Amino acid sequence: MISITTAELNTLLATFIWPLSRILALIASAPILGNPSIPIRVKLGLALMITILVAPTVEKSLPQIDPSTGIGLIILLQQILIGVAIGFVMRIVFVAVEMAGELIGLQMGLGFAIFFDPQNSGQIDIIGRFLGIIASLAFLAIDGHLMMIALISQSFSTLPVSPDGVTEATFTTLANWGSEIFKSGLQLSLPVLTALLITNLALGILTRAAPQLNIFAVGFPLTLSIGLLVLALSMPFYAPILEHLVHDSLRLMMGILNVSKINMP
Repeated sequence: MISITTAELNTLLATFIWPLSRILALIASAPILGNPSIPIRVKLGLALMITILVAPTVEKSLPQIDPSTGIGLIILLQQILIGVAIGFVMRIVFVAVEMAGELIGLQMGLGFAIFFDPQNSGQIDIIGRFLGIIASLAFLAIDGHLMMIALISQSFSTLPVSPDGVTEATFTTLANWGSEIFKSGLQLSLPVLTALLITNLALGILTRAAPQLNIFAVGFPLTLSIGLLVLALSMPFYAPILEHLVHDSLRLMMGILNVSKINMP
């Protein structure tokens, strides 16, 4: 008869529960992987598969603490926080892209064209939705999802499971990274905003020169056409910017987790 002691059972639980909580928190908060359209069973299965592969490498570095104690629960919360922080860093990139789309759509007169965004459980502009899809495709094209999985796997050796957790500097770094939403959003939307600003100035001059002209009948289709034209011409230049943003976010995550290099699967 096989007998398992309480200490062996606690060690077995800790080997899987703590890494699983970090990996599952990343999958739940990261873009693409955390999309609500992906079934929960698929997310849980992916997290379990990664945990099974990672567990043998982290077993020796785990603290000898009972997972059911107060310190064990604190460690569990810390692992969840680490996973959410990694996913938050990458999600900032997609929020910046969607913000750029909202700025463009607002200036084009498409502020009324709003769709429900299932990923964020809120309303989003049609241009923001379009640029969000482009960002998702670019993210998959450069294997960003594989980089995140490789990063979370290597994080257990550089940031092992322990009661220490993350430092205050980590939260400061994440807060500063949040400013990237406004900077990158404005950078992405600047070409279209500049063209629409020139268009509105020209329409203002035209209105002063010909007061009898119905500016509402002429202005809306004109700004819409010019906005779509400049957006189409700007699309080839968006890919390098998106790739730069993704690599910046990966470098930030590597700095938080003290990972010097990501080994691609």
